[in-house]
Amino acid sequence: MGLKDVILVIGSSGQIGTELVQELRKLYGQNNVIASDIKYGGESNGPFEVLDIMDAKQLGEVVRKHKVTQVYLLAALLSATAEKNPKLGWKLNMEGLLNVLDLAKEKIISKIYWPSSIAVFGPNTPKENTSQFCVMEPSTVYGISKQAGERWCEYYFNKYDVDVRSLRYPGLVGYKSPPGGGTTDYAVHIFYDALKKGNYECFLSENTTLPMMYMPDAIRATINLMETDSKNVKIRSSYNIAAMSFSPREIFSEIKKHIKTFEISFKTDSRQQIADSWPKSIDDEHARKDWNWRPFYNLSKMTEDMLKNVTI
Repeated sequence: MGLKDVILVIGSSGQIGTELVQELRKLYGQNNVIASDIKYGGESNGPFEVLDIMDAKQLGEVVRKHKVTQVYLLAALLSATAEKNPKLGWKLNMEGLLNVLDLAKEKIISKIYWPSSIAVFGPNTPKENTSQFCVMEPSTVYGISKQAGERWCEYYFNKYDVDVRSLRYPGLVGYKSPPGGGTTDYAVHIFYDALKKGNYECFLSENTTLPMMYMPDAIRATINLMETDSKNVKIRSSYNIAAMSFSPREIFSEIKKHIKTFEISFKTDSRQQIADSWPKSIDDEHARKDWNWRPFYNLSKMTEDMLKNVTI
């Protein structure tokens, strides 16, 4: 981290952005982290800009105004939402990334973080212990745009020496901000309904095992990857990253240890098909080897922490 680093977080009001801004402000100082989103969310305790990531001119103005050196680009339409509006999903997810990559190509900014996702994998990907390099063939608009984005990141690194870094997030669970239209959102909703209603109707089937991660681990992984020396970042598409895998039945059983009367039922919807195309578990050996990644939370630790912190 440079002494004069100024960070712009784009998509700061979302599930990841909300927590990332808080952590980055602790590290870099409140005024050196600019939050931004398509509309003002009212949550910012520091500088905030209303910013449409598809407007390259406006993006350039915000970056110059604040003398931004690093951009964390989190604005995206997620898997379930993008399926409802495929062209917007593609446009937002692609144009936003290319606008930011071009700023680094022109040496206006020096470092970019852009998240990818397990959605880059598809029905022909090996399901268990999915490796960093394997058949992908994503079947959702979100996955297709993330796969294309990985290729663009790698291209800009190889061609223009752009320092861009990325993680393939699994499903993320947190309590500080509601999830934003993804396929693994059930793993957040289930805690709220357990505490509020004592029962939960799940939109995925009971044995749908997916790779998941607790938000504090995701935030720590993101910042660790961005802080490590650039020579340690050997993968410039996006890193596999893992913490735990579980099914709705397993997280239900874990919550039931704390809330004895909790009940669950299952009624699958269109998100089931998306989940069925994704891996069950991820091999993250490269992240472990290259920059020493280790998760802290497993299912029981996460469940305990969520039940302690969720406010209803």
